Amino acid sequence: MKITAISDLHGFYPKLPGGDLLIVAGDLTARDLVSEHGEFADWIWDQDYRKKVFIAGNHDNNLMGVGPRKFEYDPSIEYLCDSGTEFEGLKVWGSPWTLTFPGMNPYCKAFTVDDQEELKKKWELIPDDINILVTHCPPYGILDKISSQEHVGSKSLRNIVLSRERMPKLRVHIFGHIHQYGGMVVKTGTDFVNASIMDEVYDPIHKPVEIILWE
Repeated sequence: MKITAISDLHGFYPKLPGGDLLIVAGDLTARDLVSEHGEFADWIWDQDYRKKVFIAGNHDNNLMGVGPRKFEYDPSIEYLCDSGTEFEGLKVWGSPWTLTFPGMNPYCKAFTVDDQEELKKKWELIPDDINILVTHCPPYGILDKISSQEHVGSKSLRNIVLSRERMPKLRVHIFGHIHQYGGMVVKTGTDFVNASIMDEVYDPIHKPVEIILWE
């Protein structure tokens, strides 16, 4: 199966190569305007994949309060929000949540919580038997370091995704949010993919990540 992973579009919509499954891990528009969400919808509709899945990120305020859904104009497109779907026998789960931090832009606080314990409750919703996890937030210590050299990922998410007892069937974890490590993959038995195409100054220099999953 050919999967394309991309995140942190911020209004930049490249033509993708096509394949079986497209996964978009949040931060969809440049300024979170309703018209821009329409541009994103046109873009994802135009991509040549049998299944297209996306989640929100902390810049996607217009998706707050919108529940998981499929789209009538193209049933292959599905928005996940603490919810799951299946494709070709693979179970996929999507969650948009991240942690707030001091000095965070007040217009970029969609799907954010203020403490680790509240964030942990969001991850506890993730089923044990999923194969592909899509979050906007990275796990702590995995492709999550910012320019100050601080790791800003979620420790409770790391505990879940690295536990074979908790998630024995997890094959791929796709996320974004931390632009510095966009386009990079860490393989530990599970593939951890930072799919951000933007760098820290919002220049789309990173390529989407192509993943091949064998049965």
